[in-house]
Amino acid sequence: MEAFLLSTGIVALAEMGDKTQLLSLVLAARFKKPWPIIWGILAATLLNHALAGAVGSWVMAAAGPDVMRWVLGVSFIAMAGWMLIPDKLDDEDAVPKRQFGVFFTTTWAFFLAEMGDKTQIATVALGAQYEPLVAVVAGTTLGMMLANAPVVFFGDAITRRVPIKAVHVAAALIFLALGVAVLWSGS
Repeated sequence: MEAFLLSTGIVALAEMGDKTQLLSLVLAARFKKPWPIIWGILAATLLNHALAGAVGSWVMAAAGPDVMRWVLGVSFIAMAGWMLIPDKLDDEDAVPKRQFGVFFTTTWAFFLAEMGDKTQIATVALGAQYEPLVAVVAGTTLGMMLANAPVVFFGDAITRRVPIKAVHVAAALIFLALGVAVLWSGS
């Protein structure tokens, strides 16, 4: 249960103001069909985070616990710093035209935008640290949905009211605490 709850909380916080959350806003504004967008986000996140969690689990098995303790500790601390750098949706991340329908367009755009993103890297680290992997993937996916579904439905009103900077600082502090705890646990 710890893996599920921690994964949910970390990803929900990390996703606030993230480029994939901005992508959710753009998709909602462009297509005005919330349910296919929500299902596309869910499909893309499940696939992306299942792969990321599996990579984390595989790396843990290959490197061993002592090496991974250092990798995870430093990774969580690096994520803390990365959380303080705001994301923006670049021109290269523009939403593709709707030639394949809203669901497929959302799934494809979201999957690609999530590659190398903070939440994907966090999922790799969480997959390396926690078992069972299904709890990590379910938690990170729920965290993504908690952060993105309201944006699809309520869009701009939410993003103007939530203090993104404060959320980023809180997430950075959590990642920092996790990193220090992981490094300290080997002492």
